[in-house]
Amino acid sequence: MNFDKEFDASGLSCPLPIVKTKKSLADMQSGQVLKVIATDCGAVKDMQAFADQTGNPLLSSSEEAGKYIFFIQKK
Repeated sequence: MNFDKEFDASGLSCPLPIVKTKKSLADMQSGQVLKVIATDCGAVKDMQAFADQTGNPLLSSSEEAGKYIFFIQKK
């Protein structure tokens, strides 16, 4: 999937991946896509909840080699 910016939250535990994802989205334009990489298994539920609460669509969520990959579109 194409993305405009990447944020690597590997090694960070809740709530830091969400806090820093929010900051990463702040300077992006509407429609742009942020790729987030996390290692905290709690990020799976947290990213979906974050997307639901903020209205920024979670386009994709997957796991690859112990890392969780998310694509979030800025609303």
